[in-house]
Amino acid sequence: MFVHPDEDARTDGGFQGERAVLAGYLRDQRLTLELKCAGLDAEALARRSVEPSNLSLLGLVRHLAGVEQYWFRQVMAGQEIRRHYRSDEDRAGDFTGAVADPAVVADAWATWRAEVAFAEQLVAEAPRLDVTGKGGRDDGPMELREVLIHMIEEYARHNGHADFLRERIDGRVGQ
Repeated sequence: MFVHPDEDARTDGGFQGERAVLAGYLRDQRLTLELKCAGLDAEALARRSVEPSNLSLLGLVRHLAGVEQYWFRQVMAGQEIRRHYRSDEDRAGDFTGAVADPAVVADAWATWRAEVAFAEQLVAEAPRLDVTGKGGRDDGPMELREVLIHMIEEYARHNGHADFLRERIDGRVGQ
């Protein structure tokens, strides 16, 4: 167990209303990512899974910062901004740049937290969950509710990866 149940900030559901359900489950998935990475130094966070994969916990944090940025800033808010950690030359920069440097780790967490804060504010201030994004999608507009569901799925999948990565690092398995 990563935390004692009395100290676990995640919920067991119990949300009321569609917005609260979607935002609550997404919040819990975000908290799970933090738990999977808790107590690890830069070297452990940057440790790769197995060759030839470049997957690491730090890479996941950086990747999810970019996912948050894309779906909430670009797709929903219509902001035209440069993507975190990615470039035309290195489309996997979120993973390849995940190196064992405390400054890289601090930047990744700060970036991820800033993107999560932006997303939470956007969701809280949206008049309805059927509002559609203002940009970023080639296949047409997408409703906020679908973005929230996609984000829950994205985190759930990557939290599964994080379970295996953490177990490989120190043998701890998640809850």
